[in-house]
Amino acid sequence: MSVKIDNVRIVLVETNHPGNIGATARAMKNMTLSELALVSPKSYTEADGEGKGHGKAYARASGATDVLYSAQIYNSLAEAIADCDLVIGASARLRAVTWPELNPREMAEKIFAIGQDANGNPKPAYTKTAIVFGREDAGLTNDEMDLCQFLVHIPANAEYTSLNIAAAVQVLCYELHMTALLHQGQISKAANEHPLASSQEIEYFYEHLEQTLVELTFLNPDNPMQLMRRLRKLYNRCGLDKIEVNILRGILTAISRGLAKSK
Repeated sequence: MSVKIDNVRIVLVETNHPGNIGATARAMKNMTLSELALVSPKSYTEADGEGKGHGKAYARASGATDVLYSAQIYNSLAEAIADCDLVIGASARLRAVTWPELNPREMAEKIFAIGQDANGNPKPAYTKTAIVFGREDAGLTNDEMDLCQFLVHIPANAEYTSLNIAAAVQVLCYELHMTALLHQGQISKAANEHPLASSQEIEYFYEHLEQTLVELTFLNPDNPMQLMRRLRKLYNRCGLDKIEVNILRGILTAISRGLAKSK
């Protein structure tokens, strides 16, 4: 028994070795995922003799070349996740400012969570999810993690936590596949009454919020003290939908107008 997972995008950021891209494609196809996004991959665009991209990637794909052919290449992470309403960053190391953390099984359950609409019908919590993997040697930067609502961490040997990027993709895709099987038949029947805000819409909100806080002199741009990062952490826990983001931005606009009138 199998089920196609078409609401999850795997995103690789600045992958150094093209072979890891091919191995990732293979791991995805094994578990019925097909949407691969590449952010500024290193060497990957160098064509082989047939003009089909880097030969090492296709060799490691081992039959999953359809995933490679359809992979989209972006210049930035923000572009790669702009239409996603849930973004999860994979990381093997702890951060100075912690993000809400999930293990692989919790991540899969969150992605395939089923709620109810106003009429009591089942609806999926998220329309499109991006799972983001960083560089082989350095992972994701804090600025890139700022674009994620959650961090997923694969429990491993405390004395040797490093996983090859394709192996990490395989672990997470396996959990997604197993959870999708448990929910088989439910996702396709669902309709989200109030879709969650996309990553791009969330970023516009954060830009608006930061601008307003500066106008209020609550935020000193010369000494921000990680305020915006902590506010991101707060709002990311909420899972804002499109209507909620519009309400919040409307409040921010009203505050700015009030400040302008008082001057």
